[in-house]
Amino acid sequence: MTQNELLRPAGLVQSPAFTHVAIVPPGATTIYIGGQNSVTSDGTLIGAGDAAAQTEQVMKNLHLALAAAGATVQDLVMMTVIFVDGVDLAEAYPVAAAGLAGAAPPVVGVQVAGLAVPGALIEVSAVAAVTR
Repeated sequence: MTQNELLRPAGLVQSPAFTHVAIVPPGATTIYIGGQNSVTSDGTLIGAGDAAAQTEQVMKNLHLALAAAGATVQDLVMMTVIFVDGVDLAEAYPVAAAGLAGAAPPVVGVQVAGLAVPGALIEVSAVAAVTR
């Protein structure tokens, strides 16, 4: 095996949005992306109260973090999405899906009472693996 392999095993729910298993080949470089929320480089929170606008900024930040490590969303092998109670996921999902550009890594979703950044509704952390 020379590249990441994402699996949707029989017997588990089949979703186009995510896979269940990621296999990383020997020798791949693992990249860990810390929690990205909708804060710009100058510390401004984008999209107060707007899950779709915040998700768009979160995905921009995820892309920037991955690019800094020489990776793209196609290299993701795990993603954790943390969202605040009451967030309309139906509003955020299409924006996140567009930002993933067809990638469907395994995903963990966590609902919380609040995030560390006041006003933040969504935060994403991720793991990517790059073969060179």
